[in-house]
Amino acid sequence: MATGIPSGRKRPFKNFVRSLSRSRATQVTVAAAVRGLIGLIRALGPERAGRVSEAVTVFVGRFVPESKLALRNLAAAFPEKTEAEREAILEGVWRNLGRTVAEYVHLDQLVDIDPEHLDRCRTEVVGLEYFLSLRDDGKPGIVFSAHLANWEILAVVAARFGLPVVALFRAPTNNVIAQDLIRRREELMGKLIASGRGATFEVAAALDRGEHLGILTDQHHGSGPRVPFFGRMVAANPLVARLARQYDCPVHGARTIRLPDGRFRVELTPPLDMPRDAEGLVDVTAGTAAVMAVVEGWVREHPEQWLWLHNRWR
Repeated sequence: MATGIPSGRKRPFKNFVRSLSRSRATQVTVAAAVRGLIGLIRALGPERAGRVSEAVTVFVGRFVPESKLALRNLAAAFPEKTEAEREAILEGVWRNLGRTVAEYVHLDQLVDIDPEHLDRCRTEVVGLEYFLSLRDDGKPGIVFSAHLANWEILAVVAARFGLPVVALFRAPTNNVIAQDLIRRREELMGKLIASGRGATFEVAAALDRGEHLGILTDQHHGSGPRVPFFGRMVAANPLVARLARQYDCPVHGARTIRLPDGRFRVELTPPLDMPRDAEGLVDVTAGTAAVMAVVEGWVREHPEQWLWLHNRWR
């Protein structure tokens, strides 16, 4: 005989919690708390806030189920590494995530790019000629990236070189926080498009205008083609290859690498030679596999700077 609360009674409670979280009063209250936290992080300054946030995420990471998932992922990706080595990578993942959260508040200070005096900047830039080519060629372009180091820095650097990108992002369910986020990010980076209904049309319109799309392409995409990633098949996001097929425009990879002493290196790859089919058009499945091969190479170089916490191989 079944025990516990009947399923019919659970749904009203869940619906109540969901409706409560969407109420204007709740959203305003939560947003006020978030703004207060942001003010505290800003008052602490980049380095102190980073250390505190890093310590918090490392501590919390010991108790959350995502750590077990990450260790399984690491074991499958790096069977040659010892358990201790994989646990050290995982600790680095939590440290990087903690730093990234705190750094978001200080992006305007951390990215010290001066295009006229790059030799004096703490942020290194590799592939500058590709930034300038994308900016000046008058064509649409696609720049893909991954959740490596502090991935938010890429768009800030591009904007400093006069190359604002149209970026897809997942908006928070709290509308007040979402508006704060959009306002803050567009001040530093460029136009944002919330993923969801209508996003595809906005992206297409931007490329029609000759603008440039930035997209994080390393997470699970249920309806995408299955391609190899660390020796296992994953459902990958095909948007980069699909848009490249439609617009026949340059496709570049971009990544951030976290360096010692709070510094970063930003790298933009040469344009990818996207695989093509018998008609001469970009092959979506093969093109998606090529993109994921680039991402895998990045992750192998700095595995502690990637989000192994995501259920990528579901």
